[in-house]
Amino acid sequence: MSAGRTVNSQSQSWGTPLKYVKAIKRFFGGAIALDPCSNKYSIVHAEIEFTLPQNDGLREDWNYPTVYMNPPYGADRERGTTIKNWLAKCALTHQKYSSEILALVPVATNTGHWKQSVFGQARAVCFLYDTRLKFLENGSGAGKGAPMACAMSYWGRDYDKFYDVFIEHGAVVDLSSLQRE
Repeated sequence: MSAGRTVNSQSQSWGTPLKYVKAIKRFFGGAIALDPCSNKYSIVHAEIEFTLPQNDGLREDWNYPTVYMNPPYGADRERGTTIKNWLAKCALTHQKYSSEILALVPVATNTGHWKQSVFGQARAVCFLYDTRLKFLENGSGAGKGAPMACAMSYWGRDYDKFYDVFIEHGAVVDLSSLQRE
């Protein structure tokens, strides 16, 4: 994944830590249908994985029942995209297909992309207890912690299940009162 997190290293493959992969799979009942932001070192092992540069997940259709993404956090200058494009795709995919979607994203509640695609669109968010989440770097857990707080955002229908699975990982907040009709 082209994460743009070069503050910590030159790696472009920042993977989801195992404890979150386990929680995501537990939430989805054991399998993840789509990972639109995979990389060759990913331990997510979704049934379908889109990997840059072969498959641009933003250009592909996400008509799958369950979607998990750990999107690129920085700007992709070659494609002219940022995290706001990935979060918008989550919100639109949930609206269009009723897909259940989880996304591991930086906490940036003051940004337009949170205001447009998370608040008012997502069902819930879990602000993770890991203050410096240690992503897998090129498949290894030896990397430094992230320079920002992270959250698991959820677009879906089953708040209670999301709460039950993710409460051990952070503060779970119900966003349903912010959802637009």
